[in-house]
Amino acid sequence: MIICSIIAKNPLSLISVVIIFSIVVFAILSPCIAPYNPLEMRLANKLQPPGATHLFGTDNLGRDVFSRVAYGARISLQLGTIVVGISLFVGGSIGLVAGFWGGWLDNILMRVTDAFLAFPALVLAMAIAASLGPSLYHTMLALSVSWWPWYARLARGQVLTVRETEYVKAAEAIGESKFRIMTHHIAPNCFAPLIVYATLDFGFVLINAAALGFIGLGAQPPTPEWGAMLAKGRGYIQDYWWLPTFPGCALFLTVLGFNLLGDALRDIWDPHLKGRFR
Repeated sequence: MIICSIIAKNPLSLISVVIIFSIVVFAILSPCIAPYNPLEMRLANKLQPPGATHLFGTDNLGRDVFSRVAYGARISLQLGTIVVGISLFVGGSIGLVAGFWGGWLDNILMRVTDAFLAFPALVLAMAIAASLGPSLYHTMLALSVSWWPWYARLARGQVLTVRETEYVKAAEAIGESKFRIMTHHIAPNCFAPLIVYATLDFGFVLINAAALGFIGLGAQPPTPEWGAMLAKGRGYIQDYWWLPTFPGCALFLTVLGFNLLGDALRDIWDPHLKGRFR
């Protein structure tokens, strides 16, 4: 029902739904869709151009690029979901507590948040990933640590607004507990802006994860991660264009799909911004 409402109010969002649905299906069915093992090396078939046998060609080790892009979709979607989910939960919880209780607790939590915000997210993620060592799991942890402060700030601002509404005052007047007011009256009404922000953020998380993989701090070979594939293919771009092109296009389409969906959700749930960016 939510998807139908989004499409009805913003026809452009149909493109985002089609893109995201296709990428998700592509990722889930990658073991069935991929014609070859993405890790299997066949040096006799190395650097073959796209054709009937290898739809996206092969890389310098003879691995099928289409199969690696398909499995890379699964890795990227899992990574983005975990990072955004952790950041949304941690940052949203901190912002909810800080905004509702206020006082010294608010000051402490927000100063900690400001300390994290003092560093650019990618730089902080690079520092954490470099100190922990390059791996896909360390990339998830590094991005989660650097991403939650934005959700904390947004959640706190929403809580400060909702806390002054009449239905919250009425709940306080009839003697409901602070915990119930916070979880049943305030938190649900702060949810929509956080979801919109998370949807828009999903694409940025994928870009930053690919950036870490590109510079060697993310997923390590032979893992078929899009950023690592781009890094490997950049040395062959002049003669073997398909190596960086197809993982780059997959990353571009995924980010585009989530950005369009985030714009559509913002138009529906934030009427003050509706139509401003069209």
